[in-house]
Amino acid sequence: MSDSDAERGPMAAAARTAVRQCLELQPGESLVVVTDEKRAVIGEECYLAGSEVTDDVSLVTYPVGSQHGEEPTTGVATAMSGCDAFLAPTSKSISHTNARTEACDAGARGATLPGITREVFETGLAADYEAIASECDRMLAKVADADEVRVTTDLGTDITFRPGSREWLADTGDIAEDGAFSNLPAGEVFIAPETADGRFVVDGTMDPHGLLEEGQTLTFEVEDGQVTGIDDEVMREEFERAAETAGDAAYNLAELGIGTNTGVTELVGSVLLDEKAAGTVHIAIGDDSGIGGETEAPIHQDGIIRDPTVEVDGEVIELPDGV
Repeated sequence: MSDSDAERGPMAAAARTAVRQCLELQPGESLVVVTDEKRAVIGEECYLAGSEVTDDVSLVTYPVGSQHGEEPTTGVATAMSGCDAFLAPTSKSISHTNARTEACDAGARGATLPGITREVFETGLAADYEAIASECDRMLAKVADADEVRVTTDLGTDITFRPGSREWLADTGDIAEDGAFSNLPAGEVFIAPETADGRFVVDGTMDPHGLLEEGQTLTFEVEDGQVTGIDDEVMREEFERAAETAGDAAYNLAELGIGTNTGVTELVGSVLLDEKAAGTVHIAIGDDSGIGGETEAPIHQDGIIRDPTVEVDGEVIELPDGV
């Protein structure tokens, strides 16, 4: 290890995990790293990790987007569509943009890292991604054919999801196949359920609050797949703003996810990382069009729930050890 490697430390290790283990980048392949000025340090680490594998690596920096889902510049889109692999550590998510979709349709494989911070990068990519993939497979085997999934907690969560004909998906961080796409850090199995009823109490992380203080909770009432009550004024205002343009779609019960990243040992206040924490469940409200649902909305807010009990068709399943 060189002196520069020692100085870079966990950042360099995290970038190598993304490039070598998740992307499985090969010599002679082309890698494009897309970033902005707020995430440039992470972008540069990804570039350096890529340059250790291939001579065909490019770093493309563009202005910080104004909102999640905003299309990047034409130059960024062109670069992504013309490469073998890409990594996109950016301030605003480009996961659900035409640029990203068209790049994968063209055969590029890659990952977006929306809102990534140094702490999240180092922590979330320190895990063994082969182990994460195995944990995802184990969890999928337990939930794949479920008619009902019930989640309860001591704080008052008691909500039942009915997947219907929709498919459970896994975010394993394995991006080795042409056209493959993932979020990084990875580690969850999830579904956009057809409907749900009950109540869920968030006691982990949820934007715009971030990491909730000890004893702080956010309670949501759900009926026929729609959120009908929110006990927190800040959250109510968040969804009311989205409903001004999206109507009832803003209150759609969008996702049930189970974290499988055993490398995440504590919640840090980043939804991107915390929703992957093994031993947690997250429930999202709003858009589910990108994960197998039919609802489009300008909002997708995940709430992370600690210490849940998960029942699949009446049988309690074991969750991976985590936070």
